[in-house]
Amino acid sequence: MEANSPQGPHDDNRLPIAAAPRPRPLAAVPADHGTALGTALRYTEPEPERDDDEIDLLDYWRIIVKRRWTVLATLALVFAIALVGTLLMTPIYRASTTLQIDRDSIKVVNVGDLTPGESPLDKDYYQTQYELLQSRALAQRVIAQLALADHPVWQRMSEPSPLAKLLGSVFGASDDSAEALAKPGASGLAESRRITAFLEHLSVEPVRNSRLVRIHFDSIDPAFSAKVVNAMAEAYIASALDRRFESSSYAKNFLEDQLQQLKLRLQDSEKELVVFAQKERIVDIDDHQSLVAQNLSQLNEALSRTQDERMRAEARYMQAQMTDGIGLADVLDSKNIQDLQAKRSAAQAEYQDKLRVFKPDYPEMLRLKGQIDEFQRLIDAQAADIKGAIAGNFAAARAQENLLHNQIDELKVEVLDLQSRSIQYNILKREVDTNRQLYDGLLQRFKEVGLAGGVGTNNISVVDRAEVPTGKHSPRLALNLALGLLLGGFAGVSLAFLTEHLDDTIKSPEDIEKLLRLAVLGIIPKLKVGTPIQALADPRSAFAEAYRSLRTALQFSTSDGVPRSLLITSATPSEGKSTTALVLAQNFAQLGRRVLLIDADLRNPSQHKLLGLDNGAGLSNCLTGAVKVPELIQATRTEGLSVLLAGPLPPNPAELLAGPRLVSLLTAACHKYDQVIIDGPPVMGLADAPIIANQAGGTLLVVEFGNARMGVVRASLKRLAAARVRLLGALLTKFDVRSAGYGYGYGDHSYYSYGDTPKLGQR
Repeated sequence: MEANSPQGPHDDNRLPIAAAPRPRPLAAVPADHGTALGTALRYTEPEPERDDDEIDLLDYWRIIVKRRWTVLATLALVFAIALVGTLLMTPIYRASTTLQIDRDSIKVVNVGDLTPGESPLDKDYYQTQYELLQSRALAQRVIAQLALADHPVWQRMSEPSPLAKLLGSVFGASDDSAEALAKPGASGLAESRRITAFLEHLSVEPVRNSRLVRIHFDSIDPAFSAKVVNAMAEAYIASALDRRFESSSYAKNFLEDQLQQLKLRLQDSEKELVVFAQKERIVDIDDHQSLVAQNLSQLNEALSRTQDERMRAEARYMQAQMTDGIGLADVLDSKNIQDLQAKRSAAQAEYQDKLRVFKPDYPEMLRLKGQIDEFQRLIDAQAADIKGAIAGNFAAARAQENLLHNQIDELKVEVLDLQSRSIQYNILKREVDTNRQLYDGLLQRFKEVGLAGGVGTNNISVVDRAEVPTGKHSPRLALNLALGLLLGGFAGVSLAFLTEHLDDTIKSPEDIEKLLRLAVLGIIPKLKVGTPIQALADPRSAFAEAYRSLRTALQFSTSDGVPRSLLITSATPSEGKSTTALVLAQNFAQLGRRVLLIDADLRNPSQHKLLGLDNGAGLSNCLTGAVKVPELIQATRTEGLSVLLAGPLPPNPAELLAGPRLVSLLTAACHKYDQVIIDGPPVMGLADAPIIANQAGGTLLVVEFGNARMGVVRASLKRLAAARVRLLGALLTKFDVRSAGYGYGYGDHSYYSYGDTPKLGQR
């Protein structure tokens, strides 16, 4: 509940609508009205805190339940369309064949890269093959191979449907549309359409994570489907072989032309090289170096050996110069010198032995002394010869080295001169070598291509050939019906939500509380059978109990109870305000109160019809001053309830109501009666209701469920706010539990009734 500030005739506040977005129960606000009506109470159901983006599944379910007939009708319609369409469809039979496509074909010879290389990670290769299977060129090949234009099954498939014939007759379609596809001599546009129609029946299904691919063909004849799909596989393999053969043939012709050109170029370059070599007198050895360069190389090697010999000879010579003859290694190693030294040593030993016996001048001793001297002279002579040989070897080695140096210097001059003249020669020689390599390579490739051109290579094979299908592929009755149920349910729910979104009527008590910020003081159920008077005849009925609940809520609407004067009005006519005013007056009279019911609708009065009284005189006479009020009040069959009918319809009701007599009438009635109930006119389009509401102590707005539009009710609230009306709350009438989609709550009024006796207005 949330308190609303009551509005009196002199208040400047707006319509007493809850200011806070979350109303709280039983909040009292002091009254500020001229008749001292006390406080006004507004009761609203506390609303739990909820995020704006939160999805309320219960609200969605209520919408579906409320629009259940829309959902069911849409579901039934779509299901019927699916059923009838499936039964009327022509059976389609699908035949399938399975191919294996390898990335590389079996190579009898290694031809090399005649076609672009393929990476194992390159997925474009298989995608290319799938597109080739669905290419127009392959389809045209199969169509021509099987002569489909003359095939009776294809002609039946190419016939336009009844719908197409109807559209053609209505819009004047020419004969070259669908029928042209079946004509044997069709060409141009008809041929293109035939290929398009063929591809529509063809489908390619790659097998995941494998090199297999399935080809499907759908037609109205099972044997025809198998025949076409097998021909499709064979044509695809033949097309692949043709492309490979054309590639080899093209490569062979290309290589042949290139070989002829390279042969002529090689001959010209060799002739030019020979002419230049003869002119410059250049001789190549082993195609690597000239004769002069070879001689220079040999002399360099000889010079290196001579330098080694000279250095060894020089070392021996230097050693010989630094030592005496006997100390040389060559002397010590000499056999002759060693023999002479041995003989000399033997003679010296004999001399020393005999010296102990003979004197040195003894002849024998002189002879031995002479032998020793001779041996020494011979040793010295031999050592001198060896030393001279060493000096001679050193001089010869040095002379030979100098000679080689002179020859190398001369050859260097010749080599430099030859190199300056061989620049152009080397250029010509490299060109000859390059042309020869190109020619040899192309000649080898030409021989390989020529050999491979006669060998059929293929990387595509048929794994499973198509067999004649035994069962139809489509239509599938169970699947189509399941899809019909699914689509029908989705369409029905979508239509229900769309209708609910476009429907701006009051559809639930929550709409009044949340969107209009009004307290719902009561909910009156919709009668399925009978009239309100008949339903009220049973005090235990839900209809009667709902009004008693409204009476109770009004008793707590202010701190002092029900305002002494209470206006019952609505935004538009026929929302139940007259019935509500009469029933409330009767209910308050049943409490022992003195109640006056005033029919203030001077344009379309109805209380005299409900009560069965004469409307010859009433409120209009009182407001004109023609008759006094006591003379116009009539008694009813309900004890304590009196009524002041509308009386004759005046030409200016708003002017009468705006006069001072209405205020005097209400003031006097409030002093004489305990409760004054005013059945007022509707708010929209008339000035009567705001005038009466401004004079009344409180106003109850009657809102019809499912008929009162949100914009109209808001506009009526604005008019009442402008008149400074004290609005107590709203009453929701003609509430249908099933239409609102509620299970138990506002809409379930079974708790209003009691006992076992059936009640009017309840099923």
